[in-house]
Amino acid sequence: MIDTKCAICGNNKNTKVLYKETLNIKKINSKIFSARRTPDKIHYRFLKCEKCGLIFSNPVMEKEKMNLLYSKSEFTYKTEAEYLKKTYFKYFKKYLLKNNFKKIKVLEIGCGNGFFLEELVKNGFKNVYGVEPGKASVGKARWDIKKNIQISILKKGLFPKESFDVVCCFHTLDHIIEPNKFLEEVSNLLKKKGKVFFIVHNTNALSAKFLGEKSPIFDIEHVCLFNPKNLKKIFYKNRYTDLKVFNISNTYPLQYWLKLFPMSHLLKINILKLFNIIKLGLFPISLNAGNIGIVGSK
Repeated sequence: MIDTKCAICGNNKNTKVLYKETLNIKKINSKIFSARRTPDKIHYRFLKCEKCGLIFSNPVMEKEKMNLLYSKSEFTYKTEAEYLKKTYFKYFKKYLLKNNFKKIKVLEIGCGNGFFLEELVKNGFKNVYGVEPGKASVGKARWDIKKNIQISILKKGLFPKESFDVVCCFHTLDHIIEPNKFLEEVSNLLKKKGKVFFIVHNTNALSAKFLGEKSPIFDIEHVCLFNPKNLKKIFYKNRYTDLKVFNISNTYPLQYWLKLFPMSHLLKINILKLFNIIKLGLFPISLNAGNIGIVGSK
């Protein structure tokens, strides 16, 4: 285990314990590091910086061990991905799509099976690339998308400098042990005046405040958790400009929202079974459930 510091303030002088750890390090495996699983209430100790409001895990596993677990993780959210790609593209189109923008070169970090890259191709984009550590996830990518995905974490030398017009990153910054180094490397990959589009969880959301430690955002995968103000701060700290933070409204089938809701495991299973019987589980519902996006320029 290694210690972490507030990524914005650079020290832990103003931190307090928000939630004690609930994990047994000996029982950690790749299934626990698979995205969008049913919440299991397993997490590191969470600290909160009283100065900037950043919530972060401390201590955490060494980066090499964590990367190995992510490389063995599974892609288990194909149904949700069909909804996610439409949501992500809606905001991509709103904030980034301009004249002749379909000629741009786009990179997605943490792209899973490439579902968002598929949506870009569907809408006329030709130059789309991805980075994803999960071998099983990349294995499920469509053949024309798979050839442009690097099975790796983001690191120096993976792509030439100043290669991309836009870098997208959805619910990955929350997982990064050293977010400043990550954002620096993203900047290195961007062309002059290149754009970023990130989505993260929002610790100021009503759901996070109401559910507290029972909120699914307090999870072993999440190292840094942001609110709108400090999300903008960390991008400013890494010399990004023209920043805009906005709420994200997600559409998912009812069964997915139920999966996230804190209740008895047995009760949840029985309700899900009932929903499947009466064909209600796949009914789509749109909610502002506590995600925020940010766009900006290099």
